[in-house]
Amino acid sequence: MNELGIPVLIVLAALLLVVMFLGAMGVRRIQLRRTLGTFDASICTSSGKWMMAIARYAPGELEFLKLFSVSPIPVHRFQRSSIQLKGWRRPEEEEKHLVQPGSVIVMMSYEGRDVLIAMDYQTYNGLSAWLEAGPVAGVGTWRQD
Repeated sequence: MNELGIPVLIVLAALLLVVMFLGAMGVRRIQLRRTLGTFDASICTSSGKWMMAIARYAPGELEFLKLFSVSPIPVHRFQRSSIQLKGWRRPEEEEKHLVQPGSVIVMMSYEGRDVLIAMDYQTYNGLSAWLEAGPVAGVGTWRQD
């Protein structure tokens, strides 16, 4: 091989790895979106930055997986019994470009700390219904009216 061939092979191998990574991200997203109980959302992290995510209802918890990742492990988990919805609002001017168009900002409390989640209004209605549909105290383990 000549001296130009080795750098070209290295660049092609790096490009192939990038394409494979992007393909794996695409396949993961398609698989997650096919699953019942998943929806697109954004979550405000503790540092105040918004992270695009795919959220899913799991048995007894709400999970958030990074949108741009290949990891199957959720980065945020909220126990259903500890979530309290505080309502929703329209995105403020500085938030409009950080969340998906048409989203509302859902304000919730989880174990004493406030959490902001952006999702569309229909998804908010589904989240509210999912939380309200929990078992009643005495029959289940957590909801008290």
